[in-house]
Amino acid sequence: MRWNKYLNRACREVTGFTELLQRFERNISILGRAPRTFDNYSRHVAAIALHFQCLPTELDPEQVKDYLYELQQRSKTPSQTYFKHTVYGLRFLLKTEGLAYDHLHLPAIKRDKQLPVILSREEIWRMLQTATLLKHKILIGLLYGCGLRCMEVRNLRLKDLDFDRNLVHIVQSKGNKDRYVPLSAHLVRGIKKYISAEHPADWLFNGQPNGRGGGDFDSRYSQRGVQWVVTNIARQSGIIKEVHTHMLRHSYATHLLEDGVNIISVQKLLGHANIENTMVYLHVCQTPDQLSHSPLDKVFALCSRAGK
Repeated sequence: MRWNKYLNRACREVTGFTELLQRFERNISILGRAPRTFDNYSRHVAAIALHFQCLPTELDPEQVKDYLYELQQRSKTPSQTYFKHTVYGLRFLLKTEGLAYDHLHLPAIKRDKQLPVILSREEIWRMLQTATLLKHKILIGLLYGCGLRCMEVRNLRLKDLDFDRNLVHIVQSKGNKDRYVPLSAHLVRGIKKYISAEHPADWLFNGQPNGRGGGDFDSRYSQRGVQWVVTNIARQSGIIKEVHTHMLRHSYATHLLEDGVNIISVQKLLGHANIENTMVYLHVCQTPDQLSHSPLDKVFALCSRAGK
């Protein structure tokens, strides 16, 4: 079991919380969810238990509403991550304890209907040129060139790289699914050069002791380390967008569609379970048959020819 200050305090101060937490971890594992699901939700469950000094399942709906309202007031928007994850954590707790969602009258969380922000090919190139360390170039190349999630690039092992077929094997990713993704020939050359220089033993990207990567040399690169590389290099590249790791994945999917790859193939490459998740990129890609124009261009063209 993974611990943090909230869990330790809740186990010490709240009667029955240790047993509740053990059941929570066991049931999440049985449901096939990743350990990070437990890590995330258990913190929020512990926080509310500490706030009321009792088990969350013993609260009445009015107490939960007061707590959620207080969380809401701490942020500029009700859709803040902490608020949502508290609700999700309580939902999962009720589910694993065999209780109905309406036991605590938990609110529905509306999904944001925002289109993804995309990097242009020129901006991707600027990031690759700006990165001075080969390790960072390869990291950005994999996130964009293979459309990998942050977790997926961190989980890459040497044995997952198939240089004979120019493929990378993504093992047990989101939804406990495997998939294969094509490797660029440029990326293959870079990875081979990186392996020859850095000599990784297991993980493709090792952590740094007491550094940005976190952990020791036997550990994989940390999530924070990957995020720091992407945001820092984007800033150095002069990109004014708020670049994050998932934006490279968004750009990968959009650029594939613009290159004429059909949406079913893009769905498989991304590892999406539902085509609806992939279809969002149709709203941001610019294929020749979908490319619109501004009527202002025609006004300028007509007036220029008329000498006005």
